[in-house]
Amino acid sequence: MVVQNNLDTGDARKGIPLEPFIHQVGGHMSMLKYDDHTVCKPLVSQERWFYESLPTAMKRFTPQYKGIISVRLKKDSMGNLSLIACSQTDNHNSLDNTSKECSKSIWQKLNQANTSNSDHTFVKWNHDSLTNTIQDSCQGKALLQTDLQYHRDVPALMKDANGNQAEKKNFNPWGLHCHKQHLNRMSSKHNENKPHQFLLLENVVSKYKYPCILDLKMGTRQHGDDASEEKKARQIKKCEQSTSASLGVRICGMQVYQADTFQYLCKDKYYGRKLSPEGFRQALYQFLHNGNRLRTDLVESIVSQLKALLSVIKKQTSYRFYSSSLLINYEGLEKPMPSDNHPQGHCQNTNCPVSFGNSHPKVDVRMIDFAHTTYKGSQYDQTVYDGPDHGYIFGLENLIKIIQSIPVGE
Repeated sequence: MVVQNNLDTGDARKGIPLEPFIHQVGGHMSMLKYDDHTVCKPLVSQERWFYESLPTAMKRFTPQYKGIISVRLKKDSMGNLSLIACSQTDNHNSLDNTSKECSKSIWQKLNQANTSNSDHTFVKWNHDSLTNTIQDSCQGKALLQTDLQYHRDVPALMKDANGNQAEKKNFNPWGLHCHKQHLNRMSSKHNENKPHQFLLLENVVSKYKYPCILDLKMGTRQHGDDASEEKKARQIKKCEQSTSASLGVRICGMQVYQADTFQYLCKDKYYGRKLSPEGFRQALYQFLHNGNRLRTDLVESIVSQLKALLSVIKKQTSYRFYSSSLLINYEGLEKPMPSDNHPQGHCQNTNCPVSFGNSHPKVDVRMIDFAHTTYKGSQYDQTVYDGPDHGYIFGLENLIKIIQSIPVGE
């Protein structure tokens, strides 16, 4: 476990510039990329305490906790804001000028693209074009792997059971949206020299080339024991007006790699709040559809992992995972056998044969976001509960049933 508490107040080159985590699909707190296998987020003491006292049985279903690190806000001569983290090793201590300039130019391009379009812009991402652009301009040191291509008047990815289109007023990727808000909050409240503690966590999608991610808010209750009456009422209303009440689960974000267009299709939390139970089922179907076919090869593995998690949760007496989320991740790039004549992972029509041999699809199920989790023995427990979290269990059981009901013949 790495624990960093001190940041050199000298040259910012001795730190690591943090970039928005481009695969953040939900939540409101900014997730940042520390390195290829590590992300970081603003520290909440209650969440840190959870990770440091995590039951062994739950570790396979949560990101690896890597400690804490100090982060400072920096502003350059042009007024651009950035976050600099203390480096963990001497190998990071000297960031060459090419890498730093590449980082800055990418961030500025993303920022300009995000602010120059109307609120009705919908986003698809294309990995290859920006990767090539960055490699050409930054001597192969690509810091981001996706392009933002903004398309106006793109039809909604899906409709709910009432025929209502999902909202398109928010920008994707969601991580950039959260990052800009976080920078604005920090710059308005704190000076540049104030250190902030961040949690270091495993990047659970680092093993994927084209990660498909579903962020699900679990349980029938979202407010923590420490919530104000105003926040409590607001969260109760959200649950009542969404599938949180009827199913114990709602969608907070989603990205699905489309093999037919080589792009991502994205949905955010506002879309998830509007879904009816039938719309939720349709969204799960869409999450498993790559534009060419339904990924029925993933269903068994997802259900198996959800059932294993359900068994673990049922044994966690006194735990309440209020406002936590569940990530379902899988590799969007299908790998044909070497004998296949098609370019690897680029089947452009529904008749393209795909063979996986004896390999198993990469699927991962992880619990995240524990800022409001409480349990017996926690420093922050307001109330001691008896038995397992039945709201969370209700959501898991419904999720399993819905995924099992997906027609595999389509």
